[in-house]
Amino acid sequence: MFTGIVEELGEVVAIEDLGDAARFRLRGPVVTEDAKHGDSIAVNGVCLTVVDTADGEFTADVMAETLNRSSLGAVTPGSRVNLERPMALGGRLGGHLVQGHVDGTGTVVERTPAEHWELVKVALPAALSRYVVEKGSITVDGVSLTVVEAGDDYFTISLIPTTLALTTLGIKKAGDPVNLEVDVLAKYVERLLGRGSDLKDLDDIKEMDR
Repeated sequence: MFTGIVEELGEVVAIEDLGDAARFRLRGPVVTEDAKHGDSIAVNGVCLTVVDTADGEFTADVMAETLNRSSLGAVTPGSRVNLERPMALGGRLGGHLVQGHVDGTGTVVERTPAEHWELVKVALPAALSRYVVEKGSITVDGVSLTVVEAGDDYFTISLIPTTLALTTLGIKKAGDPVNLEVDVLAKYVERLLGRGSDLKDLDDIKEMDR
């Protein structure tokens, strides 16, 4: 579980094509300080498992499913990426609960700079728009952000100087893809409300057991 508070702006060092998968080598001195084989690190919001670490770098195997469903399939050696280690139990929850399970990709539509911040419009798949609400949370390339405006096929976010300077969102341009993860609580609520009849049947079973 992550919080969407990016710890480090890392870099893709190399990508090895494995046919139906790929092995990524990434540079991230901060996130590899205490990382070991089997640990998780979020890369642009995608939860990846560490294969090994050495000299401030780590490798991770990326399945075809991940390459197809996220923007990691489009990165190349030299690409900058957002890195975050999992949250520690008992620590502060700075952003919101993030699983690192990408729901889909969006596209940066336009950027509107202001004096001290920047408004970014992102197009998203229609299937995800119902989970996005004004003032709600969304994860964009692993960054926990607050939605400013929620449209039928887009949303907008405001980026402060820190986010612009320390994450890939400062260098994304119109047309670039971004990974999106919506609030998992919204998906659970939708699932439960859609299974109201099933829940009623379960109550009946419990009543018979009494």
